[in-house]
Amino acid sequence: MSLDNEEPSSARRQVNTAAALQAKLRGVGEVKMPEDAEEPILAPSVRSALFSWLAEIRAAEELIAVGLKPRSTALFYGPPGTGKTTLAHHLAARLGLPLVVVGAEHVNQPYMGQGEQAIAKIFNSIAGNPCVLFIDEFEAIAGNRDQNTRGGADNARTAQVGVLLRKLEQHGGYVVAATNRQKDIDPAIWRRFHMQIPIDLPEFEERFSIMRRYGLPFVFDDEDLDLLADMTTGASPALLRGLMEGVKRAIVMATKINLSADDPVKVFERIIASLQPPPELDQPELWNATSLFRLKALSWPPRLSA
Repeated sequence: MSLDNEEPSSARRQVNTAAALQAKLRGVGEVKMPEDAEEPILAPSVRSALFSWLAEIRAAEELIAVGLKPRSTALFYGPPGTGKTTLAHHLAARLGLPLVVVGAEHVNQPYMGQGEQAIAKIFNSIAGNPCVLFIDEFEAIAGNRDQNTRGGADNARTAQVGVLLRKLEQHGGYVVAATNRQKDIDPAIWRRFHMQIPIDLPEFEERFSIMRRYGLPFVFDDEDLDLLADMTTGASPALLRGLMEGVKRAIVMATKINLSADDPVKVFERIIASLQPPPELDQPELWNATSLFRLKALSWPPRLSA
């Protein structure tokens, strides 16, 4: 059979698998398809860790022959907005698997026993269905039991963490969790993960690439992206994306709302007036009104690519 005939069949199988998973999850998770994944712009250390993990998975037989198994669980931790969900989705896509996304809202319930039931339902639903399970806001689900001080509510959380420990131990598939409060994770849960991978704020080169990507279809000169990357030290990928989408929106909407987009200082002033970094992160220089004069050096407006 030709590849042309195999690809639609494979696509149909993936759709059927995703539909079956979503039906089983019934409100305790969301399924994301491989073809919807976006390739993240990664720091070299994260790219190396991901490459090594994928290489392990593909060398499973060789590892088993020497008494090892490919690692199957990872905890991504770092500041908010650094692309942990995007990275998990990309990993699943590289493996040709759907991503099952679970958040604290799917697990934490008001009544005793409901959280444990939700965790059991999630793992039971994906059993026998190849996928990558991604648990977001992990600290809210797997908080440190040593910090419990509130009686009944904490007893419920302790029981929930106990169920999660057992399910992680028993589950044979891929599990990725994400948190921006790694110190709040229960130590026993932390140890259950084969890898703990820090996802830090992007460095200069990553900021440059992120802004170039999200500035499209507008083309910015390299010197302009150098300046913007220099002024956004400490910005997350999510904040950089919002910034560049704000630039595009300002240019497109200028004539609609009778506001000029000819002055980059005024354009960025309007953008940052309604786009702020998370409170727990420092403000990049671009968000300092006294530094905006540096934007006068930009070649403005950016070109629209052909």
